[in-house]
Order: sequence, then C-alpha cells, then structure tokens
Amino acid sequence: MKLKGIHFIGNKTSRKGDRLFYGVDPVRVVNLEPPYADAVEGEINEAVEKAEKAFEVYRKLSPERKAEFLEAIAEEIMNLGDDLINRCMQETALSYDRLTGERTRTVNQLKLFAEVVREGSWVEARIDNAIPDRQPLPKKDIRQMQIPVGPVAVFGAGNFPLAFTVAGGDTASALAAGCPVVYKAHPGHPGTTEMLGYAMMEAIWKSEMPEGVFSLLHGVSSGVGMSLVNHPLIKAVGFTGSYRGGKALFDAAVRRPEPVPVYAEMGSTNPVFILPGAVDNKTMEIADGLVTSFTLGVGQFCTNPGVVILSKSRKSDEFIDYLKEKIREQSPGVMLSERMKSNFEEGISQLKTKSEIELISEGGESSGVCEATTYLLKTTAGQFLNDDSLELEVFGPSTLIIQAEGKPDLLSIAKRLHGHLTATIHCNDDDELKQYSDLADILRQKAGRLIINDFPTGVEVCHSMFHGGPFPATTDARFTSVGAAAIKRWVRPVSFQNYPGHLLPDELRDSNPLDIWRLVDGEWKK
Repeated sequence: MKLKGIHFIGNKTSRKGDRLFYGVDPVRVVNLEPPYADAVEGEINEAVEKAEKAFEVYRKLSPERKAEFLEAIAEEIMNLGDDLINRCMQETALSYDRLTGERTRTVNQLKLFAEVVREGSWVEARIDNAIPDRQPLPKKDIRQMQIPVGPVAVFGAGNFPLAFTVAGGDTASALAAGCPVVYKAHPGHPGTTEMLGYAMMEAIWKSEMPEGVFSLLHGVSSGVGMSLVNHPLIKAVGFTGSYRGGKALFDAAVRRPEPVPVYAEMGSTNPVFILPGAVDNKTMEIADGLVTSFTLGVGQFCTNPGVVILSKSRKSDEFIDYLKEKIREQSPGVMLSERMKSNFEEGISQLKTKSEIELISEGGESSGVCEATTYLLKTTAGQFLNDDSLELEVFGPSTLIIQAEGKPDLLSIAKRLHGHLTATIHCNDDDELKQYSDLADILRQKAGRLIINDFPTGVEVCHSMFHGGPFPATTDARFTSVGAAAIKRWVRPVSFQNYPGHLLPDELRDSNPLDIWRLVDGEWKK
C-alpha cells in the first residue's frame, strides 16, 4: 500500500495543512516517508459536523448492523496482512511477535464488542409497569435504558500502536454504543495509522455505514487535539497517555460552555507489596517475575510495576542481591521514540540526584539514540513517605525498591498512595494474606485492579476486566478503558414515562423483540 500522508474526513481524504511532520524509525533515527500535516480548523470542523450528521442515522441502526460493522473492521485489519506489521515495526521498533499479538488483541476487542451489542443487556433496560389503581396515587409506566451520547473524540496512544489506536478499545466501544468517532492520531506512528484508516474506510463502505461515522485527523501540535475537545458537537473524549496531556484535555473540557467528560488514562506506578513469607519462600520466583514485568516492552506499558515495597525478612537482602544480578543481565532496548527515551532518562536523573535514593544496579549501557538502560533503585520507607515525587511514574525500564521495616511501614505506605491502575500483593499463602487483610482493604481504595501473587502487565480483554483507577491514574475512577464495560463511558440513561408502547425503542417494548435481559418490576427476566 502506498501511503499518502492524508486525513480521512468522512468518506473523503484531505490534506490542507502546511505544518509537516514524519514518522521516525527509532532504530536508525531517520524520517519515514510520506510527510504528514497537522489538520487545519476547517478539516476538524468538517469531520465533527459529519460525525454529528452520521449520529442521527447510526444511533438508530439495529444491534445486528452495528455488530456486523465491528466484525467488518476486524476483517479489514487482518486483510492488511504483514504490510501493516512491517510499517509498524519501522515506526516503533516493536517486534514482529509483539505486533502480531497486539493485532490479534485488536481484532478480538472488536469481536468482543460485536458480541456485547448483539447480547444487548449493556443497555440496562428497566421497566416498571403502571399500576393505575394503586392507592393513594396511581403508579405511572416508566421505562429506562442507556442511549449513546453523540460524536466522541478519541486520542491514540503511543505505546500500543494497534490496540489503543484507530480501531482500538476506545473506538470499538464507542462505535458499539452508537457513537461516531473522530480520531486524533498519535504522531509517533502516522503511517500505521493511515493504513488502519484505509481498513476503517473499507469496512464502512462494505457495511453501508453513514458517512462520518468515523474520521481520522493527524497532528503533532497540541492545537489539533484542543480544537477537537473544544468543539461544541463533541460529547465525550477518550485519551490514553501522559498525565500532563490528559489533565490539559480534561481542564479544557470542563471549561467549555457545555462541559463534557474526558476519560483519560494518565499513568501509574502500580505498586507491588511483597510480604515477608513471600520474600522468604518465593525469592527467585518473585524476583524473576518482577524483572520480566517491569522491563516488558522496554518498560513502556502503563501497568509496569514502578514501585516495589519489600518487607524486611530473613531473605530480603538475598532478594535484592538476586535482583541486582538479573538487572545486570538486561540488554538495552529501543524505546518508541527519542522523546520517550529523553523523558525516561530525565526521570532517572532526577531520582539519582536525591541523596536518599541509591542506584543499586543497571543493565547494559545503551548506545543508540533511542536505546534505554534498565535501572534498579532503592530507598527507605521513611524517605518514600516524606517525598511525594517518588511515587511519580518514570515511563521506562526501571523500578524503585522501598525497604519496609515491618507491617506498620506497609500500611503507612499504602495509606499515602495516590490512585493507581493496579496494586499487587505477593504472599506466601492464604494465611499470610489473611494476616494482612487490612493492607488489602486499603489497596482496594487505591487502585482499579487488585492482584494477588501475579504481576500487573498483561491486561486481559474480557467482561470482568477493569482498567482504570482513582486520580491521577485516570480522570474518572468509575470507568474502564478495557473490557466490555468500556461501553458505559459513551452512554447516558433516559427514562420514558407513559410512552406509547408501539413507539418505544425495541429494547423497552413489552414483546422484547431483541430477546435481551431486562429488569422488569424489580426482577431480571427475558
């Protein structure tokens, strides 16, 4: 496929801007053709206006039509074959195996949401039948369901160029809910994005979807994203990226004349607590798993464990010594971009300048511009409790060991934590976990996913997955960006009172033509 450096605005392509940028090969550090241009105001407006027009048609389509559309997108992504994988490898330095696995995840997400749409219970239909002879007052017929909010803006993530981009989880869940998507591409992999854009257009054409149900805009400047968020026709925003970027979009959205929600995933250090029995009885097993987890993807996963709270025990020194050896064996890895590497090195440098932080081991020395060395640092519980900055995410292959003297330190650290995507406890057995049940109770309030004797990397796409957490991990701890429940970000409830039965949506009709589960007079039934 010959790339052209274009935007997709409804069913047409466009390129009017003169601020150009390129995808960059992070291994050779060279620009990749073609150049791309920041979307201009007219292109942004046209994309959003077409999305608004498409909404009037798309939201009324049957669940089957929407499900078939999602499945068509999955099929067209697979039809891109290795051309997609090869371009993505050039732009990200991610491996063939990693990207083929991520493509499978992307396709499976689309298929999952097709199943969710067909099954139908996500609309949470509720029916309270009228009781006209109720005393002292008659009871009205009232019915409720979730409906799509309207056109939404989705921002692509840099670290998942397939699963969190064009047809990733945010787009799939929004389309499943009935919301057209205006997609703001991540500038780190524009060629990959354009190829996925072609797949989206092919699926739209084959499925006979309304023009404007999806548009794709490029932009390296923050102005493109801000224009999207501030557009009065955009009703919600999905974002995965840095705290600074997500918070800026959130602040802009709440200052609008009509504020709209921004569902931003903004980073997390995913604390791991290792209890004494686990240290003594699973020393090497946990250490091996920890190194694998925090170096996975050169540390560029939002769930990499960046802080490890290590209980003092008979083998805690042995545990650290073993970790040191494991770190020295780590070869440098190529990060996604020069900027990513620079930000990582800056974060490590800031930690190293603190007198209370000790750099205790590092991996092979990096030589390439985008290569990163693995780092292991250490501090005390007291120092961690006295310095909020030690909890901040350093996005890359590093972790900070916090040496805790006993249970009071563990509880104090847990209470001081801000919001995270995950929190992990490693214990020797159920009895030890029961002894530390107060720690688990605290961590429930601090994270969106509580993990026992496992590691946070590897986010399963399923009905029960929750990928979110209290601020600053996300801007809204009630919602997930992964799994079937992600659809709830793009809907709102509406009640129908005394509405003529033959005019009700299918989801609320007495005959239940969609055969979905509904809460009828307080009882779930079909």
